[in-house]
Amino acid sequence: MLRLHFTDADLAKVWVASGPDPLWETVLGMQLLSRHGPRSFGEWRRRARTELQRKGADGPARLVGAAAPPASYFPDFLTPAEGGHGLSAGLDALRATPSARLRRELALTARARRLPRWFAGLAAGERSHLDELTDAIRRVHDTVIRPDWTCVAATVQADRMVRARALCDGGVAGLLESLRPALDWRPPTLYVRYPEGRDIHLDGRGLCLIPSFFCHSSPVALADPTLPQVLVYPIARTEGPDVSPVGADRRRRQLAGLLGRTRARVLTALQNSATTGELARMLHISAASASEHVRALREAGLVHGNRVGGRVIHSLTPLGTALLHGDPQRPGPA
Repeated sequence: MLRLHFTDADLAKVWVASGPDPLWETVLGMQLLSRHGPRSFGEWRRRARTELQRKGADGPARLVGAAAPPASYFPDFLTPAEGGHGLSAGLDALRATPSARLRRELALTARARRLPRWFAGLAAGERSHLDELTDAIRRVHDTVIRPDWTCVAATVQADRMVRARALCDGGVAGLLESLRPALDWRPPTLYVRYPEGRDIHLDGRGLCLIPSFFCHSSPVALADPTLPQVLVYPIARTEGPDVSPVGADRRRRQLAGLLGRTRARVLTALQNSATTGELARMLHISAASASEHVRALREAGLVHGNRVGGRVIHSLTPLGTALLHGDPQRPGPA
């Protein structure tokens, strides 16, 4: 059991990440690929293995898998906080990991299992090895995670809406209680289902909750208690075509044929509302590109915007919702 101990100051600094973290999703996706998991991911695993082989990415996948196996510990440096700002920002931070931290965290890894010989160079601080690992993570992400990113981001945004409602209705306590059964809030301690017993005292630093599509069992925390604390938790997924990466393929192809690939991804992402900046981060496109696609969809009557403070929140119109779900006769609210 993991026990997170809160102070009053910590309760004022609890927030939910603005979207999926590409580095966490890549690491957890690779762990899911290497072991049995929910049946709803069976087809994804088969397709991912096929794509890795077809695109010659087996070697990078093995390297990432060795660095972050499905074990109770893997190095924290693989998932820097900067990953919340996008894949490139996260990889830049990973590439800049100090040598002392590499040695320390790989030494902890080696206590639990024998590392391949290649990692000796990484632990010695050889930057070429760190560059190779960073490039491998990008290659794996582009091959098996990015193709389903619209679905991943939309499902995570749906979870954020659930957490926002819980926060509005019950405050921070309501937010934390909404994460049961994986988490159990008994003030001032959050008990987390975990493979080992640990205590983390937040000491006023707060906690970032990161909803994850590919986290499928227990939540995951950073091992180093001195780092800014995060808790990655599995989001609820209903098996079926609307939330399964594979099940979304046919609808995605149809929309891409009609609107173009990127514009179709923007339309899909907006089923849970987002700002232009959030869209850009979710879809790994520039803010200018996101703005252009939103403008085109708005002019077509598929999207509308609401100004909230200094931000414009984009959402689907009834016509956009009907197009997205392939149901032109979809009724409105009763």
